[in-house]
Amino acid sequence: MGKKRIKTVQADKLRQQKFKKISRKITRGRIYIKSTYNNTRITVTDLKGDVVAWATAGSSGFKGAKKATPYAASVITKDVVSRAKASGLQEVELYIKGFGTGRESAIRAVPANGLEIISIRDVTPISHGGCRPPKPRRV
Repeated sequence: MGKKRIKTVQADKLRQQKFKKISRKITRGRIYIKSTYNNTRITVTDLKGDVVAWATAGSSGFKGAKKATPYAASVITKDVVSRAKASGLQEVELYIKGFGTGRESAIRAVPANGLEIISIRDVTPISHGGCRPPKPRRV
């Protein structure tokens, strides 16, 4: 037959509290733009680093080679900025990483959608040639 399970009211209340959405008001934040040859990703955070809004070209409905276009970058920037402005964002610092084609248009779309840029910083990693290769095999 098996054991009878007793449902507790306290466990149900804990489950409901777990999914409560927290709204916060921020006036200054950071925008991280990662532009690769295949995609563009934009993340808006507050100054502590907590994510406020994000989007990628793939999540906005672009597929294949269209994800890395400048048009896709401007569309997702408009989407992310509108969601971030709803939480009170006004001034941003831009951090750009990568060599993709959507890089410049994403930067231009930020002030066009009503945010003030405080600083722009390029954080693209620079390769140094890598580790020393192994010696050739002697047979």
